[in-house]
Amino acid sequence: MQTVLWVFGVLAALSQGVVLWQWIAALRFPLHERRSPETTAPRQPITVLKPLKGADAFTRGCLESWLVQDGTGPVQVLFGVESPSDPVCGLVRDLIEAFPRADVELVVCGENRGINSKVSKLIQMAPRARHDVLVFSDADVKVPPDFLTEFSTCLGDPGVGLVNCFYQLSNRSTLPMRVEAVAVNADFWSQVLQSNQLKPMDFALGAAVGIKRETLRNAGGFEALADCLADDYQLGNRVARLGLEVRLCSIVVECIEPPSAWSPMLAHQLRWARTIRVCQPVPYFCSLISNATLWPLIWMLLARSDTVTILGALLILSRSGIAMNLQKRLTREPVRLRHAWLIPARDLMGAAIWLASFAGSRVTWRGVTYQVNSGGKLSRA
Repeated sequence: MQTVLWVFGVLAALSQGVVLWQWIAALRFPLHERRSPETTAPRQPITVLKPLKGADAFTRGCLESWLVQDGTGPVQVLFGVESPSDPVCGLVRDLIEAFPRADVELVVCGENRGINSKVSKLIQMAPRARHDVLVFSDADVKVPPDFLTEFSTCLGDPGVGLVNCFYQLSNRSTLPMRVEAVAVNADFWSQVLQSNQLKPMDFALGAAVGIKRETLRNAGGFEALADCLADDYQLGNRVARLGLEVRLCSIVVECIEPPSAWSPMLAHQLRWARTIRVCQPVPYFCSLISNATLWPLIWMLLARSDTVTILGALLILSRSGIAMNLQKRLTREPVRLRHAWLIPARDLMGAAIWLASFAGSRVTWRGVTYQVNSGGKLSRA
């Protein structure tokens, strides 16, 4: 029994060490910082590709943020939909009327060019792009006014093949969304920075991606991603294999989703987990080591010692304090102490999702069940 207690004590300490490492990596990253005017190059002509499907109360604000960008230089915005009867079409037409000087076009992408409907739209929008710098983004992403200028400047640096950025979950109006926000606003971005200390970034984050047309073509084009679930990961990986840098811009965008309940949130988390497991099996398997609530809790329950209980509780409190600090740094909003319990709760839920991710390779995406195959490609289940 003593050996078992020693093992879990080491795991508890190790998990705290990993969390501290992630925190330090996050503190060293220039999050939210902008380049000085002296180092900001004139903005290159840009085409923005926005695949859309449906609309909610936040859609107009998200789309409008792309039409009110600061800086000079041509910007073409293409909104892609599968059908002209999609409710979002009316919203796009209203925006075109509200911004008559903006170069905006609604593109109907009626063909099915792959299992990934987002990529299918990108394939059909790309030939209409007039500029060599392409920026594509999810429909629920809201950007600050200087976003395109910052992205363009990063992409203009020598050796940079792709630019992406961190994102925050802004709508935390329900309990499931607040739990999920811990995973993104505290853990995900610090884990990415930790990974980048071990090796150069060889994947991309899909909230917003900037790439030159030639680089995209050399990476296989959007067509190579048509059946991939994690199209962002795959594109970043292909660019890295070209010997080009995948650059993290310090800017942060917002993902604003409509209120969500437990079932869709858990389905999303499981889909995410199984996708990462397929794409990066070894790092994903080892990721459980960083669960700084699970291991101290098991250690405390097995030991039944006052000393171990105090030490374990301090480790969990330290983990919670670091997570709250990371959330505050990303969102630039105060984190209420009454929500601190969400952090250990999310850790325990994360351990259950980690375990469930090995129980199969099927995921539910937009109401359809798929099989995630080798290389992250999808097939109908």
